[in-house]
Amino acid sequence: MISSLKFITVIALTGAALAARAAAQTQAYEEEPIRYSASEAHDPVAAVRQKIASGELKLPAAGRERLDVLLRALDVPASSQVMVFSKTSFQAPKISPQHPRAILFNDDTYVGYIPNSDFIELASTDPRLGTIFYTLDLSPDRPATNLIRQTDNCLQCHGESMTRDTPGLLVRSIFADSTGQMITSAGGFLSTHESPLKERWGGWYVTGSAGGEFHMGNTTFIEQDGKDPQPSARPTRRDLEDLSAVIDTSAYPSAHSDIVALLVLEHQVEAHNRFTRAAYGTLRALRDEKVLADALGEKIDAGHHSESTTSRIKASCEPLVQYLLMSGETKLSHPITGSSSFAKDLAARGPRDSKGRSLRDLDLQHRLFRYPCSFLVYSKSMTQLPAEAKRYVYHRLFEVLSGKDTSNAFAHVTSGDRAAVSQILRDTHAELRDAWAREPR
Repeated sequence: MISSLKFITVIALTGAALAARAAAQTQAYEEEPIRYSASEAHDPVAAVRQKIASGELKLPAAGRERLDVLLRALDVPASSQVMVFSKTSFQAPKISPQHPRAILFNDDTYVGYIPNSDFIELASTDPRLGTIFYTLDLSPDRPATNLIRQTDNCLQCHGESMTRDTPGLLVRSIFADSTGQMITSAGGFLSTHESPLKERWGGWYVTGSAGGEFHMGNTTFIEQDGKDPQPSARPTRRDLEDLSAVIDTSAYPSAHSDIVALLVLEHQVEAHNRFTRAAYGTLRALRDEKVLADALGEKIDAGHHSESTTSRIKASCEPLVQYLLMSGETKLSHPITGSSSFAKDLAARGPRDSKGRSLRDLDLQHRLFRYPCSFLVYSKSMTQLPAEAKRYVYHRLFEVLSGKDTSNAFAHVTSGDRAAVSQILRDTHAELRDAWAREPR
């Protein structure tokens, strides 16, 4: 353990490191212990990339057919499609209300597609590095194997302040004009499961029904000097069963931009970001502790950390714990009804406990999920967290779900919810069950 008597030396060493970092003007995630751009990625797209390079997976020449093969290889369902018509992508000139960008996703991978575009955009989660970005070239004069990892181009938006200076994802809701351009004077919103529905889906198409709940989807706006933007005449906020009356849907995998898929997308994007921040924060805390111990000639006992390191791990991981247990989720005041098979497809992915219950079961009457715990607790982002971070998260889940922690952050989790989620996890999550078996009774 690091002696508190040497705390002044610790401060001096840490201060020097921070000063050097600021002088270099390098994002912290490009330095040790992360080395984001220099480190080999181990995410689902990286695995598909290897199959393409080896010839095991062959992509057709045409853009739409190439997309379909890629979606199957990544196990991304067409029912997950949502459509954004705001110019909030590096391919902004190609996006408009008449020509939206489709986003399709599963638990760990996101695919962006615009018909007749130059690229398919991909983002996929690496348990250690966080979100990794790729483009697949669709130009007819380029080889079908041209799946390239992107860093600088994507990190200009996905590695700066909007993602809290870590490589991450974001869902934006903005006031878009009739061309899809953002009305910058009106600002916008970042959407998570904590966002009120009235602030969601600006610049997005929404199919299905919000039950009369106001939202910004299916609408373009007109800028007015000194006043809030006003909705233009078309499109309207009416419930849309599909988008066939609004755009040519034949060029897309689906005719839908399902409201349920949008809700799940917003939930899991922020969850992935919190996994990344938990991993980064933990790795940095452990690195700093080792550097300081080495500099001071002290030994770190296995399984024991300084109070400072423990506090930093807690600060990095507690927001993830709260998010996984749906803290701060906006309550639904009206029933939500999807327009595609997305809700059914999501629930079918399981797993289910001895009573047939799953964390993928949806509520859509009062909240998103029937049981207030994210299904991403099964993801590699969770199971491959640094050991100290995973230990903290599993312990905190036990404290909350066993009723030892009934603080305000978890007041929404009823005793019935705690019992149900605990049983589901014990039946379906072997690693977590084993960790809980070691908890003191």
